[in-house]
Amino acid sequence: MKINDLRPPQGAHRNRKRVGRGTGSGHGKTAGRGTKGQKARTGGNVPPRFQGGQTPIHKQLPYKRGFTNIWKERYYIVNLEELNRAHFEAGTQVTPELLVQKGILRDNNLPVKVLGDGDLQVALNISAHRISNGARHKIEAAGGTITLIELPPQPRRSKGRTEAPVRARQARQAAG
Repeated sequence: MKINDLRPPQGAHRNRKRVGRGTGSGHGKTAGRGTKGQKARTGGNVPPRFQGGQTPIHKQLPYKRGFTNIWKERYYIVNLEELNRAHFEAGTQVTPELLVQKGILRDNNLPVKVLGDGDLQVALNISAHRISNGARHKIEAAGGTITLIELPPQPRRSKGRTEAPVRARQARQAAG
């Protein structure tokens, strides 16, 4: 066998389709492009995402599916009925760490907010980041106390701007 004997296997190589070469070829006249229209013209092909001038789906997506507000405050919600089901002893200090141990919360990553769904049967000392008015009244009516845990301050909303250009502008104004 020599190099000049090497050939691709049968059917692996096909000749290029030569369009626009007369009616006998089967691809003459319109060359397989159909009749008229933008895509029949030279250079008239449009990208697959083009929708004829209508606002494309990839630009509509924020409107279609909503959006995620990055400044929204997220909390773990604990209702009073969940505290009842945990069978705490009277006078127990209920903290987010204790709620994780009891299996009421999955982890301690988010602040805890206590809501007033259900009634409290025992007097508990509850520590949480936020508490609703209804829950506050029910806890105090049962003889319990409430301690609010301080949340770290939220970062200022810069809308994409940093402090550096603001300081530079202030420095220019002070100098000029």
